[in-house]
Amino acid sequence: MASIVDPLEARLVPSGAVRVGLVVPVSGVLGLVGPCAINCALLAADEVNASGGLSGRPVELVLIDGGRPARVVAAEVAGLVGAGVVHALAGTHASDVRVAVVAAVRGRVPFVYAPPYEGGGRAPGVYFLGETPARQLVPGFERLGGRSRWFLLGNDYVWPRLVHAWARRELHARGAVVVGERLVRYGEAVRWLDEVADRRPEAILVSLIGSDLVAFNRAYAASGLGAARLCGALEEHGLLGIGGDDTGELYASMGYFSGLATDAGLRFAATYAARFGPSAPTLNAHGHGCYEAVAMLAALGRRAGTLAVPALDAVADGTTITSARGRLTLLDRQVRQRVHVGRADGLQFFLEKPFH
Repeated sequence: MASIVDPLEARLVPSGAVRVGLVVPVSGVLGLVGPCAINCALLAADEVNASGGLSGRPVELVLIDGGRPARVVAAEVAGLVGAGVVHALAGTHASDVRVAVVAAVRGRVPFVYAPPYEGGGRAPGVYFLGETPARQLVPGFERLGGRSRWFLLGNDYVWPRLVHAWARRELHARGAVVVGERLVRYGEAVRWLDEVADRRPEAILVSLIGSDLVAFNRAYAASGLGAARLCGALEEHGLLGIGGDDTGELYASMGYFSGLATDAGLRFAATYAARFGPSAPTLNAHGHGCYEAVAMLAALGRRAGTLAVPALDAVADGTTITSARGRLTLLDRQVRQRVHVGRADGLQFFLEKPFH
């Protein structure tokens, strides 16, 4: 079985393993995604090690809390990379953390970033597995095509800002009107419920994350307001945190849901349950993305025969892994995969048809 250590242990205890910095939030607004993300990363590391590791060396994970302020995370990552303690990075966390980490690392080690993101951000050795706004949200806009009055609500950082800039253009092109927009600080989403209600939207694009996403959706459902809500970061843990939703008007657009009833999805769920038991944290897109990130990092390393960034960049296009989403192939250092629209049905998601 693969092992996971904290940064202090990694600094103090030498290892012959390839150490991968797993940057996931275990605190802060996104802390609820951490347990599943850690499990899924361990599952990928198990499989990599069972097939010979990287260059004959086992993979060991170093847990870095990506839920702290971006500058704090970036400083810790830079220190670990500079000391030669961490040889590569993988994870899921907010985009402002990613931007700071990429700037601090400066292409010295590869970095596979798993969640949906705002697009752009090209830098040496950085590989993206998540959906950009057009791929992620167009299916939701199509599903809610009869709604012409939209409100845009998100946290105040890079991902919601750029998602909303794209959404304004896309909704205008579809003949819809943005009747209001608000970017809010962490912990303050519910304060703006009355403003949202006053604008009388027919639909709300919700670009809140973590506990803010949970708190707003819980309050919105309790208010009795009737607009549809399309979320770009809602997954199974978030839906459980809300307490479920029976309004029939809460939607999530993601590349993976735990209820994905494909052969690949069912196999992954069975493997996860066998490894971590029936009481393990519920599978979700953010967690599953960490499985993909570690697996893709290993696939890149094996294809290049090294983890040196120039060599990885040279062979990145065409590098393929198989996950619960099926086959994922890098093209221009990104993955393009189908997206599912899930409608909340109590504590579960009912999946609409996938969109390419």
